[in-house]
Amino acid sequence: MHFSSIAHVIGVLLVVTGSSMSLPVACSLYYQENDLYPLLYSALFTLGIGLPIYWLFRKANELTIKDGFIIAVSGWIVVSAFSALPFMLHGSIPSFTDAFFEMISGYTTTGATILTNIEAVPHGLLFWRSQTHLLGGMGFLTLTIIFLPHGMGGLRLFRAESSPGQVITKEKFKPRNRDTMVRLWWLYIALNLIQVILLCLGGMPIFDSLCTAFGTVSTSGYSTKNASIGAYNSAYFDWVITIFMFIGGLSFVLIYQVMRGDLKALRINTELRWYMGFLLFFCGAITLILWKNGTYANCIDALRYGTFQVMSLLTTTGFGTADYEQWPQSAQMLLYMVCFVGACAGSTTSGIKVVHYVIICKYMHASIRKIFFQPMAVVSIRLNGRTIDDNIISLALCYFITNFLMVLVGGFIMTLTDNMDYTTAMSSVIASLMNIGPGFGAVGPSENYAFISNTGKWFLSWNMLVGRLEMFSALVIFYPSFWKK
Repeated sequence: MHFSSIAHVIGVLLVVTGSSMSLPVACSLYYQENDLYPLLYSALFTLGIGLPIYWLFRKANELTIKDGFIIAVSGWIVVSAFSALPFMLHGSIPSFTDAFFEMISGYTTTGATILTNIEAVPHGLLFWRSQTHLLGGMGFLTLTIIFLPHGMGGLRLFRAESSPGQVITKEKFKPRNRDTMVRLWWLYIALNLIQVILLCLGGMPIFDSLCTAFGTVSTSGYSTKNASIGAYNSAYFDWVITIFMFIGGLSFVLIYQVMRGDLKALRINTELRWYMGFLLFFCGAITLILWKNGTYANCIDALRYGTFQVMSLLTTTGFGTADYEQWPQSAQMLLYMVCFVGACAGSTTSGIKVVHYVIICKYMHASIRKIFFQPMAVVSIRLNGRTIDDNIISLALCYFITNFLMVLVGGFIMTLTDNMDYTTAMSSVIASLMNIGPGFGAVGPSENYAFISNTGKWFLSWNMLVGRLEMFSALVIFYPSFWKK
């Protein structure tokens, strides 16, 4: 473990964080509100801490994979802590626990909030709140890699933050190539800008358009309105946002390959077909339920609201256009199932991810076939036209089981710390661990997380980080052998 290397990267993270506060400062100047000095002082303080650390440890050693794991965990925590300063100095979120919860929820693209009146917060702070989605959507550490010296081990840092799904699909960029990482970020920003233009063409104010786009492509969910996207009551906005949530749920490697003309990658991608299949099933089933039960006047409205909510939860975005807890129980049950799916590996989404379901289903089918029908056969499991190894299957099974165990244990812990009902307890953990944001019960789409105790908020904050780092990167640091040479 190289302390100097870790400190250097933390310094870079703080410099990037402090510098990125310049946009909210400009926003505050434009609207001439009382959040200018809190933002400005926070930016200067963050830079004042980050620049000396960056400079003192600029001759750091190459990063090891162990260094990458430590940075992946501590970096997000440090950045969230410093990012909480503007809200504390302004007084809109005076508690450090609440401010930290809001910020780590933003960076991990969870979208869970403790704010009871979002529209009362000044524009500069709202912009900073949504900007955390923009920075965290692609993974804050991938942005940091661009600013690291050549040869410092950006690949190991990238692996520490990458999902197991990317290991399984073998779809990855080469983080040593800084130009490739820059192209990845340009693609991400371009999608945000396209959505901003489309929302503005529909009549949404530029400020709301920017904040909404930041929360859509990153599949995060912070809105500038108390009623989320439902406040606009616009079918045009709903469908534009639905399309970009869908894009955010795709593998960015796949999008990059298609833009380069590699249509074969699109054709052979197994996960994409399953992703589309999940969407068609859940959207169709919920639309039918809403229409048959008379929840909405016609099939078009049922399709609009049902599709939006399925897409929002499946991609772990968390936007809302309706209070789905008022829907029929059968529709709510399907939405509850959607929370356990997630979108594609290599996307901005969190959750279990479709690829793990692909492998587990194929493994079950192969096992049944071998045990009952062809005992002597050698049955292989293929993904994207390639046979996958047994250790990859073990990884998928382990990741799947670990997620469910953490939900069960986490739900029990929340009932102990906050004495809440089991529906709210389980849902709060699912919404945090899967980085969804809104859940069911007291943390439903029309509620927030303000009522939860400080202990509960810290526990849920940790779950957000674990979910964003795809489980293993955050949990491996608790192994005693990790700290041994």
